[in-house]
Amino acid sequence: MVRTGNGESVISRALRIFEAFSADDRTLRVSDIAARTGLHLATASRLVAELVDHGLLARDADRRVRIGVRLWELASRASPALSLREAAMPFLEDLHAVVGHHVQLGVLDGREVLFLERLSAPGAVINYTRIAGRLPLHVSSSGLVLLAHAPRELQESVLAGPLRAFTPHTITTAARLRVTLAGIRKQGFVHCAGHIHEEALGLAVPVFDPARAVVAALSAIVPNDETGHAVVPVLMAAARGVGRTLEGSRSR
Repeated sequence: MVRTGNGESVISRALRIFEAFSADDRTLRVSDIAARTGLHLATASRLVAELVDHGLLARDADRRVRIGVRLWELASRASPALSLREAAMPFLEDLHAVVGHHVQLGVLDGREVLFLERLSAPGAVINYTRIAGRLPLHVSSSGLVLLAHAPRELQESVLAGPLRAFTPHTITTAARLRVTLAGIRKQGFVHCAGHIHEEALGLAVPVFDPARAVVAALSAIVPNDETGHAVVPVLMAAARGVGRTLEGSRSR
């Protein structure tokens, strides 16, 4: 692997360039990329040009840079997340028709939940998540479900903090987090009233693969009122359906 003068590989530098983009900043100037990555402007310009040549980045007419379609193509060919999303989509669509607000599919990635899919509707309650967006595990209903079934080492790492507060209702102490995780494993769902936004209630359940390992969390974001608990049985039924689809796919 080619390495630069400071020992960092070219691949590492390219990864830093990709990570400079976000859901809010989908196009950047080369100077923005240099500033965000800490790369010299000439180095950033050269690497961007090479990535554009390979289709991994693309340039707009105004010379701003965006993620290229080829990167999505390559990532989709053998992604396990893609098969999970395909298995979940029919159930997400049915769930969304019942809930009428937000429904989403999240997976564990490091110390965060990564959202593979989200279905919404005009006038739905406020929701900070988005497709390919991330949240800390202790904050969201999906993250808490995934953390409850995560390896003990990861649980202890998150419990050690810090636990950032989004609202006064966010879990910010290890003691409360331990109780919450134990409750999820016992009852099979979590109810997060106002943890990310005061007006929103997050509800989530685990999705099991054929080996009974938790591979995802299925969640709904609805108004923070007394009607929210009625969504839990529908979420559980949808999660079982996704699990059966995954089992059927494996047996083919």
